[in-house]
Amino acid sequence: MGKADGPSPVVQRRRLRGELRRMRQETGETQEQVATAMQWSLSKLIRIENGSVSISRSDLKVLLEHYGIVDDARIDELLALGKAARERSWWSVYSDVAPQRLLQFVEYEAAAMITRSFEPLLIPGLLQTEEYTREVIGKFDAHDLKDHTDSLVALRLKRKEVLEQDGPPPWFFFILDESVVRRLVGGPDVLRGQIRHLIELASRGNVTIEIVPFSAGINRGMQGPFVVFEFPEAEDDDVLYLESTRGDLINRDNPEEIVDYREIFEELRGMSLGEEGSIEFLRRLLDEQVK
Repeated sequence: MGKADGPSPVVQRRRLRGELRRMRQETGETQEQVATAMQWSLSKLIRIENGSVSISRSDLKVLLEHYGIVDDARIDELLALGKAARERSWWSVYSDVAPQRLLQFVEYEAAAMITRSFEPLLIPGLLQTEEYTREVIGKFDAHDLKDHTDSLVALRLKRKEVLEQDGPPPWFFFILDESVVRRLVGGPDVLRGQIRHLIELASRGNVTIEIVPFSAGINRGMQGPFVVFEFPEAEDDDVLYLESTRGDLINRDNPEEIVDYREIFEELRGMSLGEEGSIEFLRRLLDEQVK
């Protein structure tokens, strides 16, 4: 599976929302003032500026006119950005079974050039076997999604294709707490299969898996799981995702907070067993499981 030419719709939408917010701020207008002038509801403008909805071509043209954008080349550039932001991706077919926050996460995951993920509780989705995935989805997904288990499992397995893309591969750095690989999920056979899968994935040149042992003691990663996405284009800032105790994915794009979590990630790497030591640890753990 290769990446589509150019940035994904979610990245384009993020760029466009940043441009629209900047243009409004340059006019000195509040969201309320712009919404009133456009005869829109305030909530519509807020959703456009936070990227939760795409803006239509006609609405975008009128909004650019309101902001005084008259340069034809600039208008064409922003209209093209808006068109790209409205394109549908493969994961859109799961919109009736998967939460919107999860699908947005998948969009960023597919677009990122570097993914840094820390997990203190469970194997990250991209590293899970199908058996492990079924156990997790069956235990934690909302009751009203139980009838869609097969679809949710298919979505997670489809996501894993990002690990095998054509062309320059994206890089994935995973740090796992020792408890993650010791926790019995789905029984001994499922756990053994999962550990074997981790060892296999770690042999790929673009995937790094490191374990933070119990002996490392307390660390800032205990605050909870997080993922930081970094994109190929310099103008696209990193995106941070945090997971709440309920499993909700929370998107953050505060630069200072992202820097803090990048520092936490490097701290955890320093506390880990390292790449080779972590794989040796997994091999020893697998031997323990087989006996």
